[in-house]
Amino acid sequence: MKITHVERKVLGTEWRNLTIVFVHTDEGLVGLGEARMINQTDALLGYLDEAVRNHVLGLDPFEIQRLIDRMWRIEYSRAGEIAMAALSVIEMACWDIMGKALDLPVYRLMGGPVRDTIKAYANGWYTVERTPEEFHAAARLVVAKGYRALKLDPFGTARYEPDQSELRTAIGLVEAVRDAIGPDAELYVEAHGRFTPKAAIQIARELAPYRPGWLEEPVPPENPSLLAEVTRATEVPIASGERVHTRLDFRELFERRAVDIVQPDITMCGGISETLHIAAWAEAYGMLVAPHNVGGPISTAAALQVAALVPNFKAQEHFNDFAESWIQDLIPGNPAVIDGFFALPTNPGLGVSVDPAALDEHPRKAVHFNLHAEQWHLRRALIDEPVEPSP
Repeated sequence: MKITHVERKVLGTEWRNLTIVFVHTDEGLVGLGEARMINQTDALLGYLDEAVRNHVLGLDPFEIQRLIDRMWRIEYSRAGEIAMAALSVIEMACWDIMGKALDLPVYRLMGGPVRDTIKAYANGWYTVERTPEEFHAAARLVVAKGYRALKLDPFGTARYEPDQSELRTAIGLVEAVRDAIGPDAELYVEAHGRFTPKAAIQIARELAPYRPGWLEEPVPPENPSLLAEVTRATEVPIASGERVHTRLDFRELFERRAVDIVQPDITMCGGISETLHIAAWAEAYGMLVAPHNVGGPISTAAALQVAALVPNFKAQEHFNDFAESWIQDLIPGNPAVIDGFFALPTNPGLGVSVDPAALDEHPRKAVHFNLHAEQWHLRRALIDEPVEPSP
């Protein structure tokens, strides 16, 4: 079997553009891959054009290690988010092809599952006004939907050192959510790399009474020594990893014991195989793995394959129940979250399907995600017109 061509499309919504690839073979099988590139879609499309021509066409999709060798090890400019996302989408598509060829889910090709269900946590649910009342009501809806774990970023525009008003507002939102979900549901707090170490340590102490399962990216993720400083100073577990893109970069997190939970993003760290390498390394250092995932159904499908296989797995992020839920109808196949858990996927390959022509009805939009806007509805600058596709 050989790869004959790679088709790529961009699915546009008001919140995100999803780059979806279709890897075609000479035997008629087609594999799917997907990545959400935040504000960098053109860069990924351009990189893919060259990488496919140089490294992918003519390759046997069963030879994934050869693919990794070509697209990462022998490339001169081989690191970084764009290059690793390009590898990720092709790699997961190759696994999809293999599973379809052998009529098995991907996790059964890699040794079989270590669990029968996969714990989920909700993200994307708090697109409301930043008041305790609004967050309380939104969190109640998450629990009513069956989730037993959820994550929020309560910090608004705060950066470096929040003033007392900003801190009180953030803690008030967390307090309201904890009250809404009760004592048993898990609550994770996201900081998006905003703070100095001293501010992060203070924030962790303020959060401690609400028993967060982790504080995520409390300081800029590029500096593991800062993460380690915060981790040593607080009893609140610290998580990071979504903006770390190679196993070589994860090494510092492990060796410095900079975090308690690592969060590789399967779409940006080399795909399924590389994520499993990172998870195994984390296990050797006594760390848990909670894969980052704010993409669509295809990246969720890839994440579920990994979650089935990883012994030190904690919880799987899920975005699509709360943002553009129609995408799940467009790309069906993933199991639903029931009582806080996904069932194991049973369909061959990644387990999801999509009609390429259907994507054309939802063209790319001019979305710019602005993390530090005051309200969620202001966090994207949207021109309500499609963007012309890249040539």
